[in-house]
Amino acid sequence: MTNKKLVMIRHGESQWNKLNKFTGWYDSELSELGKKEAKIAALLLKKEKFIFDLAYSSVLQRAIHTLWYILKELNQTWLSVEKSWRLNERHYGALQGLNKTETALKFGNKKVMLWRRSVEVLPPQINITDDRFPGNDIRYSHLKIDEIPLGESLYLTSKRVIPYWENTILPQLKNNKRILIVAHGNSLRALMQYLNNLDDENIMKLNIPTAVPIVLEFDKKWIPLTWHYLK
Repeated sequence: MTNKKLVMIRHGESQWNKLNKFTGWYDSELSELGKKEAKIAALLLKKEKFIFDLAYSSVLQRAIHTLWYILKELNQTWLSVEKSWRLNERHYGALQGLNKTETALKFGNKKVMLWRRSVEVLPPQINITDDRFPGNDIRYSHLKIDEIPLGESLYLTSKRVIPYWENTILPQLKNNKRILIVAHGNSLRALMQYLNNLDDENIMKLNIPTAVPIVLEFDKKWIPLTWHYLK
């Protein structure tokens, strides 16, 4: 692996993915298929002789455990790992926990696809008295109240992901660290849009599959050149 590459992976299938639910910040476990997907991803990385210096994940267990399975298969469980809420999935607000098919029947496919894929459209919001409010979770107790989302668009998700990329991950990449990021469909979509200059129409079409490594290659100035799935 050259030092001008970065690998990003969406977590393996979760229990709520399997149930076709809007998951968001709910801390769903990996399904049995998700565990297998993570191991397959690791085998793809091993085949291409990827070795890493640092890894990053969200604070949600489906990403953390996917990373565990990958590092175990790569015999790199000793690796330094940084976890941040800034890499969390977008918060789906009042949609969180709802079945996607049932929600589409209620509100219409077009509306639900806007909630799921568009850049600017917000899902219905929750309030701070809702059980789904992340401020009730100890892992977010260090955040200010206005940092905790009540429901996010992709744009709002990018407002927390991109600064983390710029201030934390990119400096390590520039320091020739070989980096693996395991996160979520929308936090990775936000990063992909930013890094690859994708317009809003193209980012709506981008659906990142579970546990398929994405390899990004950069030029000498750390501008992305190309990206591809490892299969």
